[in-house]
Amino acid sequence: MSSVSIDKKVPSFTSEATSDLTISLSELKGQNVVIYFYPKDSTPGCTTEGQNFRDSINEFKAANTVIFGVSRDSLRKHENFKAKQEFPFELISDPDETLCKLFDVIKLKKNYGKEYMGIERSTFLIDAEGVLKNEWRGVKVKGHVEEVLAAAQTI
Repeated sequence: MSSVSIDKKVPSFTSEATSDLTISLSELKGQNVVIYFYPKDSTPGCTTEGQNFRDSINEFKAANTVIFGVSRDSLRKHENFKAKQEFPFELISDPDETLCKLFDVIKLKKNYGKEYMGIERSTFLIDAEGVLKNEWRGVKVKGHVEEVLAAAQTI
């Protein structure tokens, strides 16, 4: 499976998400889509990032944009995280890394001197026709959602 690239159509995918939903990119045609990848539910950076998207949901809706968060956590963990943080968007579970590989977000990471493969915090903006318009890799949480929103408002 090749990975995505700017100004190219994103291959359609189908993934399991919270609220007992199955998300298919092809069914989202007509709306812009933000897919943000994050390492782990309920960790400080991931919680802050999700809260920032939550707090800007009305502006994203006004820009005809839906939001999905993705990590390798289970749907059960996602449901708890979503409920606790009152996220008004769905979280996609990607335990087999299908989406992670499609978007090429699995990277070698270091924590306390230990190396492991994990999700690099990344966000992708797909337009209403399914074409990748923007990507942010190696994201720092502060100010990120505002950047994504500004980009969504211009397409």
